[in-house]
Amino acid sequence: MKAVVLEKQGGPLKVVNRPCPQPGPGELLVRVGACAVCRTDLHIYDGDLTSPKLPLILGHEIVGRVEATGSGVSGVHAGDRVGIPWLGGTCGVCSFCRAGKENLCDRPRFTGYDRDGGFARFAVADARFVFPIPAAYDDISAAPLLCAGLIGYRALRMAGDARRLGLYGFGAAAHIITQVALRESREVFAFTRPGDTAGQAFARSLGAVWAEGSDQSPPEPLDAAIIFAPVGSLVPRALRETTKGGVVICAGIHMSEIPAFPYEHLWGERVLRSVANLNRRDGEEFFALAPTIPVRTQVETFPLESAGEALARLRAGHVRGAAVLVPDGDRV
Repeated sequence: MKAVVLEKQGGPLKVVNRPCPQPGPGELLVRVGACAVCRTDLHIYDGDLTSPKLPLILGHEIVGRVEATGSGVSGVHAGDRVGIPWLGGTCGVCSFCRAGKENLCDRPRFTGYDRDGGFARFAVADARFVFPIPAAYDDISAAPLLCAGLIGYRALRMAGDARRLGLYGFGAAAHIITQVALRESREVFAFTRPGDTAGQAFARSLGAVWAEGSDQSPPEPLDAAIIFAPVGSLVPRALRETTKGGVVICAGIHMSEIPAFPYEHLWGERVLRSVANLNRRDGEEFFALAPTIPVRTQVETFPLESAGEALARLRAGHVRGAAVLVPDGDRV
């Protein structure tokens, strides 16, 4: 099969031909129809996340059809369409797993990090950790829902009943969660890179009541803010813009160093918290909700061989919505 492989962090991505993987007990072999490109893929490539298996096939927002099943699989069959998310497996026995907090598992397995992901024609997944994909979505439009949508949804739930919601970094996750927030009668205030007028226009087109650079202050205090951009200096900025009793949620898996800030920015019972991974309940809830809104994803597609270009455009902030790799045409 054709695959895009990272052999060394920071090194070039290589397009190679590999034998098709085979599913083991409890696993599925999935023919990839589409795989979205996530900022976490950049963090892995850049070495911000330091312990990936190498060589590695990146990609953890995968939609495709089950080609074969390993022994012991029940409830999923060849021909079913499934999504493969970032959380690829858990130990099931640590204190967090036993408490229903599998996203905090002490010994997790992550797709496109600990196990090969979807920058390839086929991928293998633990059958217990895949989601059925609603029929309302084709493969390409569904792929960004597997991480941008799920992490955004988990972050939004942490915002509680906040009416005035700030979103710092208006990319794949923000453009999805804006749609959910508006359905819930919230007001969305979008913060982009300073000078990104196209990004601000994109946010307004989706219903944001205000959209400016992250160096600007909104016209009224925020009840909550979600930081999708991996920029630590946005944390004290968001706290300053959030009213007493509000919450600031850091929704990325990696962030640059957070600078020191005065206690007064946190005082007033403001809350600063992070989002770690996702759990299967998040997926079940979100995939039931998304078609009812309906959430629409805006995507820019790339052939599998152009994975490096997709990452570069994402890094530069030149993707409106989500970048998606489409490996059509390759055969074993």
